[in-house]
Amino acid sequence: MRRRTPPPRSPLPQRHGVDAVRVRLPAEGSWATVREHLRERLSGAGAGVVEGMFDAGLVVGADGRPVASDAAYVPGMFVWFHRELPDEVPVPFPLPVVYRDAHIVVADKPHFLATTPRGSHVAETALARLRRDLGIPQLSAAHRLDRLTAGLVLFTVRPEERGAYQTLFRDRRVRKEYEAVAPYDPGLALPRTVRSRIVKERGTLTAREAEGEPNAVSRVELIERRGDGLGRYRLVPGTGQTHQLRVHMTALGVPILGDPLYPEVTGPVPTGDFRRPLQLLARALEFTDPVTGATHRLRSGRLLGAWASYGDWAAGR
Repeated sequence: MRRRTPPPRSPLPQRHGVDAVRVRLPAEGSWATVREHLRERLSGAGAGVVEGMFDAGLVVGADGRPVASDAAYVPGMFVWFHRELPDEVPVPFPLPVVYRDAHIVVADKPHFLATTPRGSHVAETALARLRRDLGIPQLSAAHRLDRLTAGLVLFTVRPEERGAYQTLFRDRRVRKEYEAVAPYDPGLALPRTVRSRIVKERGTLTAREAEGEPNAVSRVELIERRGDGLGRYRLVPGTGQTHQLRVHMTALGVPILGDPLYPEVTGPVPTGDFRRPLQLLARALEFTDPVTGATHRLRSGRLLGAWASYGDWAAGR
């Protein structure tokens, strides 16, 4: 089997914990210069932005030297540059590390903090924060949590080992346990295992259940209930479909508190609105380390606000 040649390393250092953008010029195209290609590729950046980047020497080649504005287009060539970071509202919650060794870092992500840079969330992400705080520029995420979900996320320290940890999640050799606060229904028989087919069309905010072979499996258990009509639930996913736990809890008639998408779309949550977070927490990760062979059983130390004090959570305090 032919091995894929890894791309060259970035000649630019990270900025605010964020990698430079790497662009490989397509094998085919009618562009005469590198600048012409980037101007077309980055057409949404605004008039004059690409020209300004070349004038300032911000677009560099593999040798780290600025690419001239009239440099000829070379198919397969790599160039790098730093994008302008968006104005981001800081997420005002701590990001504690619950475990760290020479190979991995496991952090307890707060609600509202994205796991990795994407869209309008770049420097204010768990990955960028940890790179800055821990001084580990090569840190990478082995998996992701939704921005609105809190809890444990595993990051890898060494790039050459990232694949081994990603494979753990891909092959479902990591036991994940979640916790949620939702209405209590005395008529809902628990525990139970929910099996259904979940689909999510590109461009839609929500996933939905559909006819067909099940592709989503979740174990739902009631941990405890209160007299105010709330229950605390343990959720153990057997698969990893988009919004799986949120869809399954809604289908059972007990949607998770604070969900802006299920059962009805009321979101997305406005930037900077940190009130009434989704009451879903990635509570535990259990796995055998593929590099060291150690057995890890890690737990989040967070409390779900609606369970600790429903009045404060409902009031957005």
